[in-house]
Amino acid sequence: MLEDRATAVSSPTQWPAAYPKGYAVVDVETTGLARDDRIISAAVYRLDEHGEVEDHWYTLVNPERDPGPVWIHGLTSAVLDGAPLFADIAQEFAARLDGRVLVAHNAVFDWQMIAREYARVRSEAPVRQRLCTIALSKELGLPLPNFKLESLAAHFGVVQQRAHHALDDARVLAEAFRPSLRAAAEGGVRLPLLECRPLTEWSDRPVPRQSAGGYGSYRPTSWRPSRKRPACPYPNPGRYEDGKRLKQGMRVAFSGDTSTERELLEDRAVEAGLHVATSVSRLTSLLVTNDPDSGTSKTVKARQFGTPIMDEAAFGQLLRDVEPGDGQA
Repeated sequence: MLEDRATAVSSPTQWPAAYPKGYAVVDVETTGLARDDRIISAAVYRLDEHGEVEDHWYTLVNPERDPGPVWIHGLTSAVLDGAPLFADIAQEFAARLDGRVLVAHNAVFDWQMIAREYARVRSEAPVRQRLCTIALSKELGLPLPNFKLESLAAHFGVVQQRAHHALDDARVLAEAFRPSLRAAAEGGVRLPLLECRPLTEWSDRPVPRQSAGGYGSYRPTSWRPSRKRPACPYPNPGRYEDGKRLKQGMRVAFSGDTSTERELLEDRAVEAGLHVATSVSRLTSLLVTNDPDSGTSKTVKARQFGTPIMDEAAFGQLLRDVEPGDGQA
């Protein structure tokens, strides 16, 4: 666990009074994206109202299960076996979050994982609002090629040292958030704050420990089409309608770069009962892309067929509450 304090710099002359008084920039690495997945490391950079670093903190967490995609986060069972359980660090984690706006890249994911861990220990995280830096980047109109963290970092000249390491990802995001916040303040931009409500749905499905044959249900693949998924058990209810919930059985396609590893994002959609399609057709319910103007074959076909299009952050929000399907297909 680490701490430091940065030297304060001058703030904008007209800082909006409605802006929050403090932020907690968070990154968590996890065993996966499903409701029974667990946090395996967490980092928090506490920032003051102007985005200046006050201190930072990092910890490993023993998930008591398979660590998931080790080739992404690098945390093996051997490394995590001696780490504290989430119950052991919950109080200190909460102290870092208390009274602050949670800031994360694709914040709905980090919030869901944190909220479920607190639910497991019969508690609640002291967070009432969150801010997604993807949404803030869009509000600011930043000229990013995509919405990955590395693109946001490169835009502000922030150097990544260890991608998918919670402490370094949180540092990178904190350094990129500071100029974003300053630009928003100077431009009078309303921050895209969302309410954080405690989650009550979670699962502790038994998951085997890492074996010599692989890492649970996750395996790295160099050729994505070779990965086969089980057939979706729900009939296709048709296209997604704006303002409504996703429904199990909907055919969802993805296009372009995503801030979350694509394979894990697709796994999360499948776990929610959606059908992940590899192409766009007249039967596709929804296309998820962070760059709808990219001109890829999927976006072109989506516009041709009138298929609804939404970005990754909005899709992540809708995955929180997917409507049950009509029955087995």
